[in-house]
Amino acid sequence: MHRRKKLPIIVGGTNYYIESILWKILIDSGGSDTESERGVASESREDLEKLGGPELHRRLKEVDPDMAALLHPHDARKIARSLQVYMKSGVPHSQILEEQRGQDGGDCLGGPLRFREPCIFWLHSNMDALDERLDKRVDEMLSLGLIDELRDFHQRFNEKKIQDNSQDYQHGIFQSIGFKEFHEYLTASKDISQEEHEKLKIKGIECLKQVTRRYIRKQNKWVRNRFLKRPASNVPPVYGLDVTDVTNWETTVLTPALEILECLQKGEQPSVQPIRAEGAETRNKRRHHMCELCDKVIIGDLEWTAHQKSKNHLYQVRKRRKAEPVPDQPQDINTTEPEPVHVSDRQVPVL
Repeated sequence: MHRRKKLPIIVGGTNYYIESILWKILIDSGGSDTESERGVASESREDLEKLGGPELHRRLKEVDPDMAALLHPHDARKIARSLQVYMKSGVPHSQILEEQRGQDGGDCLGGPLRFREPCIFWLHSNMDALDERLDKRVDEMLSLGLIDELRDFHQRFNEKKIQDNSQDYQHGIFQSIGFKEFHEYLTASKDISQEEHEKLKIKGIECLKQVTRRYIRKQNKWVRNRFLKRPASNVPPVYGLDVTDVTNWETTVLTPALEILECLQKGEQPSVQPIRAEGAETRNKRRHHMCELCDKVIIGDLEWTAHQKSKNHLYQVRKRRKAEPVPDQPQDINTTEPEPVHVSDRQVPVL
């Protein structure tokens, strides 16, 4: 597109894909020459994850202790990914990432930017307005036949997996929002009443709306954490555009976006300033912390600080203090009333 003098505009999508377009952080996991030379039979990530987080974490510590220290022992998916990188390349995942960050133009988020002078438009909204919009979106999906589609998919594909005890909501299409929320409804016994069946359906709808709202908040948190709270020299400017009222789209979104792009293409400074990076002085280091009181592993300095202030941790602190033996008090061998001493004109007993 650049060669054709066109301006690529990437809209939406998974944030990891957006990052892989912006930065040189993709790891080539397709080459099998190294594997065959080393005689390594690489397992699929799904097979690795079945071993469980603790076992995977133990394996990773043996081949890549630096990466193991950054990952929570129960985060089986990320640990399995790091093991796969090592098995396919013969190089620790942490070393590859460190080399990418060390390249000219690299920083804490990864390697150098793939393209010159990219910019990010963050479409954000008042959360109440967004929640209402999301609920309406779910209602529209239902009116267009979502339940029938789910039931058809369940009968043709998922029902057999449940019978074989091989159903898994952690991989593949089953991770998609909108399917697992209706598990109880789709697998309900035919013996239950119509009223109970309808209750399960309503429960699934409410759950779908709740999960959708939660996912949007997670996306917003991602933008803040990756672009605004982890400032680096290779982070593109982020311009905020308010989409609370979509009836004013041209005024609040399209026009300012076009003006910003025009200025940037001319090498001029836009009148709209990018969103200022938050907490530049408090970059979160992903260090490993162990809370013996709560028997928890915490990854990240900011997460550790938050954990120490959490209700559960403070409860454990109070619980330990109560359990500790009270030190013996010194015995007072003088049982007589102490003599007073004079301070100014008042008599004050010695305590």
